[in-house]
Amino acid sequence: MIFDAAALSMRNLFAPETRNVFWKTLGLTILVLIGLWFGLRESFIAFIMPLLQGFIPDLPDWAGWLTLIFGILASIGLALGLALLLSPVTAIIAGLFLDDVAEVVEKRDYASDPPGKAMPTGQAIIASIKFFGIVVVGNLIALMLLFIPGINILAFFLVNGYLLGREFFEFAAMRFRSVEEAKLLRSRHSGTVFMAGLLIAGFLAVPIVNLLTPLFAAGLMVHLHKALTARDAALAR
Repeated sequence: MIFDAAALSMRNLFAPETRNVFWKTLGLTILVLIGLWFGLRESFIAFIMPLLQGFIPDLPDWAGWLTLIFGILASIGLALGLALLLSPVTAIIAGLFLDDVAEVVEKRDYASDPPGKAMPTGQAIIASIKFFGIVVVGNLIALMLLFIPGINILAFFLVNGYLLGREFFEFAAMRFRSVEEAKLLRSRHSGTVFMAGLLIAGFLAVPIVNLLTPLFAAGLMVHLHKALTARDAALAR
């Protein structure tokens, strides 16, 4: 079920019907990441560099190579910080475009089903901000665990698999259900939703491709919600 939903979502990424949402999602993701890069860089220059210069007074000429090494390490650190922020960025952008993706998927693949209802703009923004905050906190915990050998990579997948799976699924379910019903459905199928979340986390871990995570995750959870709803209905007969 999960892999079927993922395959359908991958097909959805490059479908003609999705092209408009594709460029909006990709463009906004890139713009936000560029903004974050400059924000991290300027914050580092403004706050961290003066502290380091206080610890390291003027270097003699023969030690100038240390400046180059430090610059390289700082760039790696900024890149790592940006990578850790990709998950929260994915969360908030997906909240803005999930309904657009869902409408395309529902019209093309579930034309005979009643269409879902988009969340009111205010509710969608609040949910996106809440989601953003939760993912930031989760990834800060994962960042601390990165320094513990043996569980660092595992922590990234477990944290993001759980958070992204939970929130993306509930976003998709709330097009057809109340908030309480969406949470109940997710709880009833928590194992399946978590495994789908791990798939999203895996997608998120692939450089360049991960820029399309909001689009992939939204489509995946729309298909998964439809599949679980159909299975529950069949079992209830």
